[in-house]
Amino acid sequence: MASSLAPPEVPMELYNVNREKLLKSLREHLSLSSRSLSGFVFLQGGEEKTRYCTDHAELFRQESYFAYLFGVREPGFYGAIDVESGKSILFAPRLPDDYAIWLGEIKPLSYFKERYMVSMVYYTEEITTVLHDQYKGVGKPLLFLLHGLNTDSNNYSQPATFEGIEKFETDLDTLHPILTECRVSKSNLELALIQFANDISSEAHVEVMRKVKVGMKEYQLESMFLHHTYMYGGCRHCSYTCICATGDNSAVLHYGHAAAPNERTLEEGDMALLDMGAEYHFYGSDITCSYPVNGKFTCDQALVYNAVLDAHNAVISSMQPGVCWVDMHILAEKVILESLKKGGLLVGDVDAMIVERLGAVFLPHGLGHLLGIDTHDPGGYLKGAERPKEPGLSSLRTSRKLMEGMVITVEPGCYFIDAVLVPAMERPNTSKFFNHKEISRFRGFGGVRIESDVYVTSNGCLNMSKCPREIKDIEAVMAGAPWPIKDTTVVASGNGVS
Repeated sequence: MASSLAPPEVPMELYNVNREKLLKSLREHLSLSSRSLSGFVFLQGGEEKTRYCTDHAELFRQESYFAYLFGVREPGFYGAIDVESGKSILFAPRLPDDYAIWLGEIKPLSYFKERYMVSMVYYTEEITTVLHDQYKGVGKPLLFLLHGLNTDSNNYSQPATFEGIEKFETDLDTLHPILTECRVSKSNLELALIQFANDISSEAHVEVMRKVKVGMKEYQLESMFLHHTYMYGGCRHCSYTCICATGDNSAVLHYGHAAAPNERTLEEGDMALLDMGAEYHFYGSDITCSYPVNGKFTCDQALVYNAVLDAHNAVISSMQPGVCWVDMHILAEKVILESLKKGGLLVGDVDAMIVERLGAVFLPHGLGHLLGIDTHDPGGYLKGAERPKEPGLSSLRTSRKLMEGMVITVEPGCYFIDAVLVPAMERPNTSKFFNHKEISRFRGFGGVRIESDVYVTSNGCLNMSKCPREIKDIEAVMAGAPWPIKDTTVVASGNGVS
């Protein structure tokens, strides 16, 4: 299927807006602390890496904080922002003459100045001289370096290093929390790129949905998705490793890794759980669709699917600024547990199940995460915030209250994972909630996840993902109906004429 979409132009003004946002927050912080505005924000961009000891260059992708401030797609750059004047400076690597033979034209510094809309561009060996010349303060110039904990990965941002850094004062504490918080709320220019990533990814999911057949390999579904987003969306990068799980693989939360590379053959009766999202010019998407590979839901599949869909919709209907994300996760659990009780898999009081954390048996991961330049965008836990410790809640990637401008995924799921299900069925405090005969039928079922990317507005939210979600729509699209499906319902007016 051809696409109705085309890759949009990326305005470099986006990164100027990001820099101005940072400067405003940083200046406010320094002023409140009675500190001088003299100094530079100074970041090191990503370096190209080779595969182990070989000369095979891995596909380069820019370091995310550097991408956020400068939008530079080439490796080996440094960037500085004069806090007081607001001037932005890029430092480009000086390339050897034979670069032109193997990798193409060596661009002049003026090219990077114009392309990336910065005030000045110099070579990296000029960093010390240029910053000393630009500095208007007293003593050694101060560099605000990026160093802080990513609460998703538990890894630290690495501060910039360069020859001559000892000639500067450095601050390792101030920049990271301020710059991270800047990334939490998105500008309209950022939202446009995230929306395109969602649009092309949604379209690709529908394309896979139409072509999936029993007997295919999981990796063929991944291939179809990647082809569509690259062919029609210009998306060379995926936001993350694709999860193309079918059958009992759909209960493996991060399936698709090197030890399980989407290689199972699709069988009759399988549910597919496809978690795939394209990245466009650094900004990503993260979408999951679940459906039977033969295009028709069984009663059991519909029971589990609708439990997750109801949770997905209940959360989106409740989202608005000020709402606590922990409460949204508990809401999703409650809806899923109520549905499983209604379907005869569980018995007893749902509120009591919540207290005993039974929801974590079926939904062991967090409800969602911030999304932007990284799939798991930073800022989920502010400095001093404690991660919940209860089962399920401890997996939440944020415990914050929602605020306007956030983009966050809503991804409830319901899985039948023996590693957590069997112990829960045996523990005295939770065993009583199971209809053991009925729940045993779902051992080996796998799981269902429905994931959309949602933008928090001033008074609610907007779902940026555009995939079929209702069972009737999924079955219609898999049978060949166009998407979006046109509503042909006849609504009678007062005189009986539609």
